[in-house]
Amino acid sequence: QQNENAMKVAQYLKTNEWVEDVFYPGLEDHKGHAIAKKQMKGFGGMLSFSVKGGLETVHHLLPQMKLAKKAASLGCVQTIVGPPRTTSHVECTPEERAAMGIPEGLIRYSAGIEDIDDLINDLDQAFKKLPKELYV
Repeated sequence: QQNENAMKVAQYLKTNEWVEDVFYPGLEDHKGHAIAKKQMKGFGGMLSFSVKGGLETVHHLLPQMKLAKKAASLGCVQTIVGPPRTTSHVECTPEERAAMGIPEGLIRYSAGIEDIDDLINDLDQAFKKLPKELYV
């Protein structure tokens, strides 16, 4: 269920105007898709995406999510969301994160086993609440 949910969330994010990039090996345009397809039976529940407006957008978006639990974790059967800027890479400087290819507006999303329509609706309602002035 996590594989299916992550794929559908990644596909939804690819269509969202606020999303700059989606990183999920199940997407055909992901640079590691071919090797992931050979090595995996599914593509996993973990994905990440970067948003327009960077960290300020992240700070507005995450509190609006109602289903995704905000946590510094790689996940469980519950959907978990968090920015590397304040979780896994909090001790790095912005310059170090940039050198590693981690944009300040990156969000890690670990899809759980909840109903996929609920997950997408939760993301959609959160994006719709973002202040338009953050959109750059």
